Amino acid sequence: MSEQIAAWFNDVSRLQLMLGLAVLALGAVVLIWRRGRQDQVALSSALAESRDQAAAEKARADQFSDNLRQAELRLGQQDVRLESHGARLAELAEERDGLTDALHQARQQAAQIQTELAEARLRAEKDRENAAREIQTLRELREEMTGQFKLMASETLRVQRADMQRSQGEHLSALLTPFRDQVHRFQTELQTRNKVLDEEGARLREQILTLHQRSEQISREAVNLTRALKGEKQRQGAWGEMVLERILEESGLQSGTHYDIQSSWRDEDGKLWRPDVVVKMPRQKIMVIDSKVSLNDYELSVNSEDPAEAEAALRRHVAAIRTHITTLGDKGYHQMDDNSVDYVLMFIPIEGAFSEALRADPSLAAFALERGVGLTTPTTLMLTLRTVEHIWAVERRESNAMEIARRAGALYDKVAGFVDSMEQVGKSLDQANRAHGQAMDRLTRGSGNVIRQVEMLRELGARAQKKMAIDHDGAEVGELPHPDQSSQTG
Repeated sequence: MSEQIAAWFNDVSRLQLMLGLAVLALGAVVLIWRRGRQDQVALSSALAESRDQAAAEKARADQFSDNLRQAELRLGQQDVRLESHGARLAELAEERDGLTDALHQARQQAAQIQTELAEARLRAEKDRENAAREIQTLRELREEMTGQFKLMASETLRVQRADMQRSQGEHLSALLTPFRDQVHRFQTELQTRNKVLDEEGARLREQILTLHQRSEQISREAVNLTRALKGEKQRQGAWGEMVLERILEESGLQSGTHYDIQSSWRDEDGKLWRPDVVVKMPRQKIMVIDSKVSLNDYELSVNSEDPAEAEAALRRHVAAIRTHITTLGDKGYHQMDDNSVDYVLMFIPIEGAFSEALRADPSLAAFALERGVGLTTPTTLMLTLRTVEHIWAVERRESNAMEIARRAGALYDKVAGFVDSMEQVGKSLDQANRAHGQAMDRLTRGSGNVIRQVEMLRELGARAQKKMAIDHDGAEVGELPHPDQSSQTG
């Protein structure tokens, strides 16, 4: 444009030179006319020709002036556009500097939290070592108690009836009470430490995850945003599913165990269900995630230089999200199973697409919740999935704690049953002792006891190779006469 203007200025200069030459020619004609009337006709003709040429040059100069004014007008418009682009470039540079500072701060915070996490892990390792020592102590105590139980059983069978009845209850109670107290204390301390470690670890993991996602988001959105949004709708869906799968892998959940991708089944009515992702939760609960939202209009709103066109594209973007919310609500994913949660998660893979839609329509989130749909982005979905993973971990620890408590209770019940059995043994021994005493009384006590009668048979001449050495009453009542005495009497 500047070269054209310079060319026009050169043409104007030539025109001015030609006008000057024309004036000189006119002066020459006048001079010649003064010199002689004989050349008047020729001079008049030359003068007329010079005037015509001057008029033509003037018209050409006017045309050049018009062209110059138009060129200046276009140059002014170009200057305005250049100033507008310069302001936009300044804004982008300022935004880039802000993002760079935010990334630097996020990296510093991530490093600090990594240090805190290392310290927390060290404390957790010490707590685990202490818990292991306590468990070993408990095992040694159990072994010691087992030996004491065996010793006590052996001693109980050897001691007398009176000593057993007096001491066995107190002795067993003294042994069982410390064991029960230590088991209860160990369970309480273990649950408290697990709770503290879980809360601290969850807090640190969430902070690290948030900062990590913020730093990745700054670089990832700059590279992938235009690449993903300028493609076809099918490519957009594949990109959104890829982002969703990566978030699922980084959440700590296990594929096939805690979630299924693109699984399909038919319900009792024969209706086919094929959600993008089904997340499994404790107590057989399930949660559905959908990732098929369109982002074409969001790309237009971001890249358009026309404010009116950008605003119209943003409105279409909000309308597309509302339409997809209505479609998800009508599908009834949250009602496909009795164990489904009462909402389905709609995944928007770009944070900016959600924030711009929410800025344009603040009622969008409430509109979605009314239809059983929850709007999520990579940040909020990761927090949700990490919460589900934490719930699974708590469920496993609760199951282990319940199993420990069940086994401790069963052991206590076994010991209590052993005590009851020992009491029954004592009662049986009492009954056996009483029966033994009564039998011995009949055998050795009183007049005409069995031993005395048998001894009298031996004294009367019954042949026997052994002699009973048991004490008995030797009453004379009812004794038979000795054979020698009977012969002498006769």
